[in-house]
Amino acid sequence: MSVVLITGGTGAIGSALIEEFSKTDDVVFTYNKNAKKAAELSESLHCKAIQADVSDMNSVRSAVEAVLNEFSHIDILVNNAGISLIKPFTDISEAEWEEQLSVNLSGVFRMTKAVVPSMIKRKSGAVVNISSVWGVHGASCESPYSAAKAGVIGFTKALAKELGPSGITVNAIAPGVIESPMNSSHLSDEELLALCGETPLGRLGKPIEVAKAVRAVAENKFITGQTLGVDGGFY
Repeated sequence: MSVVLITGGTGAIGSALIEEFSKTDDVVFTYNKNAKKAAELSESLHCKAIQADVSDMNSVRSAVEAVLNEFSHIDILVNNAGISLIKPFTDISEAEWEEQLSVNLSGVFRMTKAVVPSMIKRKSGAVVNISSVWGVHGASCESPYSAAKAGVIGFTKALAKELGPSGITVNAIAPGVIESPMNSSHLSDEELLALCGETPLGRLGKPIEVAKAVRAVAENKFITGQTLGVDGGFY
């Protein structure tokens, strides 16, 4: 049984990740603001929730220390926490740009920075970073999000080379358009239908399909430095 730490557990993909890994493993997940949803997930899926803000290093360190104190090690880290922003580039403020990078890119750095030393000591571990199809190809009116998610891919490739000799794999998953409250709140029914039409499989992805892809790369000890698209053939 592995110990799995998942960030951003209360979102659609995060909840699916918890559901998938809790079938077989000890799962700890972080949440930032949605304490009610975190408590519900913790109770229904028999896992542990810890409040943590990935944009704050002290908060991240405190969360990771709590996990290590209870379980002594972390086998799999899934960096899933993220926020979205859809806005024309000319309307984006510097503060909005910085927030997107702080959560979506630097948040991955902070959590990985806090977890990896314990993996190096054990010469074992897996890190899976949730990027996005927009990090690979870019999206109109999502320049800071696309830039941050592209940074996640570059970080993944570099860290895989560095941590490989320590027996640690580092991979990224690039989901396409997934059924989620976040997408429903930002995109109209017409826009979602159009995106389905652009996807060869003719539909949006399901969060559990992303979760199963994360498990696959996390458990395979000879896959590292890769970015797996879970996008229905969108590109």
